[in-house]
Amino acid sequence: MIHHVQKTIPNPMNSTRKTLKRIEDAVGPIRLHRFGHDHGHAHDESVSDVEADVLAEVRKRAGEIHERLAHEHGVYCVEFAGSTGGGKTMLIERLLERASEDEVIGAVVGDVAGEDDAKRFRAHGIPVENVNTEKECHLDPTMVSEAIESFDLEELDTLYLENVGNMVCPADFPLGANRRVLVVSTTEGDDVIRKHPMLVQTADIVAINKIDVAEAVGTDVDRICDDIEAVAPGTPIVETDAKNDVGIDELAAALEPDGTHAHHGEAPHSH
Repeated sequence: MIHHVQKTIPNPMNSTRKTLKRIEDAVGPIRLHRFGHDHGHAHDESVSDVEADVLAEVRKRAGEIHERLAHEHGVYCVEFAGSTGGGKTMLIERLLERASEDEVIGAVVGDVAGEDDAKRFRAHGIPVENVNTEKECHLDPTMVSEAIESFDLEELDTLYLENVGNMVCPADFPLGANRRVLVVSTTEGDDVIRKHPMLVQTADIVAINKIDVAEAVGTDVDRICDDIEAVAPGTPIVETDAKNDVGIDELAAALEPDGTHAHHGEAPHSH
């Protein structure tokens, strides 16, 4: 049904600093500002300037990825974001099961460590690039740019990007995808949207997963829908139960390219 209507989280600024270093290592210095001051007095204004510069460069790099995938090679790219355990991997697996035989699909999987999800995708017979971010809580455009070098983009039709499980850090880091799907699980409680509005506002579609256990865990799905509408009006919502293959056709339909060419290569948008 489509409606139109825990663990300590790492410090996002630490993640921004690490991303900046990776970008500078790849393309050289991108600004004159620096974090903090020689006398050890940190000023919010300076930090804001630095962060703005970093995020502007991130958006630029994401735009370059989008240009390469969508415009140069005609690859349709979909990012899945959301908490660890929300069901991102299984939702993508269900979409893989529905893909036509002649559709060439690849996946980039981001995890702090290991390759459990990558192995699951490889079992479907698709090329997969596993990215371990170690201490970082999200994928960034530099990681994705390096990962897609392993694919034959001329042959690829669709690319899935599975971001690191996190409801905070990915919000400021577009990856150049045509669509971003936010997956929230009923096991996270019906206050999950109110706690994490920023990531919702960057999403093109929200999948509320594990609706089969909503009553058991005391979660009101309608309340989640109302909260999504409140913070990101008009965002399509799909209710899914990936384990039992419920709502996947609706999700697949919502992800069909509609010709608007929406993407996250420039900046997070609001609805």
